[in-house]
Amino acid sequence: MQGYVVRKGNQHYAVIYEGLDPISGREQRRWHPAGPDRAEAEVLVRRLATDRMADRSPRRSSLTVGVYLTQRWLPANQARLRPSTWAGYDANVRLHILPRIGRVPLRNLRPDHIERMYSDLSVEGNHIRKGGLDTKTVLEIHQILRRSLDDAVRRGMIVANPARVAHAPRRRPLGSSVAKAWNAHQLRAFLDHATDHRLHAALWLSANTGVRRGELAGLHWGDIDLDERRISVNRSLVSVGYDLHESRGKTRTSRRCIDLDSTTVQVLRDWRNQRAAEQPGLQAINRDAYVFAQPDGSPTHPHLISDAFKRLVKRSGLPRIRLHDLRHTHATLLLKAGVPIKVVSERLGHSTPAFTMATYQHVLPGMQRDAADTFASLLELLPASTR
Repeated sequence: MQGYVVRKGNQHYAVIYEGLDPISGREQRRWHPAGPDRAEAEVLVRRLATDRMADRSPRRSSLTVGVYLTQRWLPANQARLRPSTWAGYDANVRLHILPRIGRVPLRNLRPDHIERMYSDLSVEGNHIRKGGLDTKTVLEIHQILRRSLDDAVRRGMIVANPARVAHAPRRRPLGSSVAKAWNAHQLRAFLDHATDHRLHAALWLSANTGVRRGELAGLHWGDIDLDERRISVNRSLVSVGYDLHESRGKTRTSRRCIDLDSTTVQVLRDWRNQRAAEQPGLQAINRDAYVFAQPDGSPTHPHLISDAFKRLVKRSGLPRIRLHDLRHTHATLLLKAGVPIKVVSERLGHSTPAFTMATYQHVLPGMQRDAADTFASLLELLPASTR
């Protein structure tokens, strides 16, 4: 029997049998309010039972969560999303979602299926990474499910989105770990150590502007105005499966202008002369050419820049940091020197100065003490009160 009528008080309900839960094995029934008239409730239960039988046809029931995500939703969004974003979605779907709920029929997916998946991933991880995923990754998986199932609702494949009901893990504040950064003496020692390396100009620009690795690799000569001492960050060169793709940047504030000092301008002029010698003619330094290109003019892969930096740091004997930590070093040194947070935020391309403050709050306590001492010294300079 697919459905029946139940009366509770003055109301009737059409109760529809929806089969067994694929995980718990329990029978599932859905109650639909039908009003005070039993005859109308009988009509409703027959209609809903007929619709339920149609939903169980081979064509409809064969659509599982895995088939929907891999054969419909991901392909439909590939052209709309940035390549790096789509690659992240694809990896999370195949590594985490499919092994857990991929075989569940889309129309039978329930919030408890999703919550159990989150719990398992947090504790067990996957077949590649044991010991559980971090909260950030599980939240990314939650966002993928919410967006994909919202699309399924809009297309009439399901009635409601169970991912909007399921409880996602809460993102807990990070611990006491902070980004690593060099002091000014260490940074200067590194740049001197890297003077003879082919990527010296790239690493110098990274340290003196705080640009991201992809932004550094994606710079064109047309983005640099050496006379005005300014660079325009308009794009990023990102790696997806080691293939390179140009992106317009994460946010509107990622696209920005950064002023340069005279020494950095000279370093870039010397590098431009070197590129012109490597590729005789204008093709090496025309507006559309990559600034930090290979000798043949092809772009330098961001991974190669990171690898070169890692080797140089190891040989220098300085404390180990990542290439991205040059960005943190740039911000930290500016903040400690008293440069306003808003200016630092603009140079880094952060969404708001508040984000910069939260990221570099470990720098602020010393600045607060300096402010307290400065204020106290202002009072000490005043003559004693005659009162």
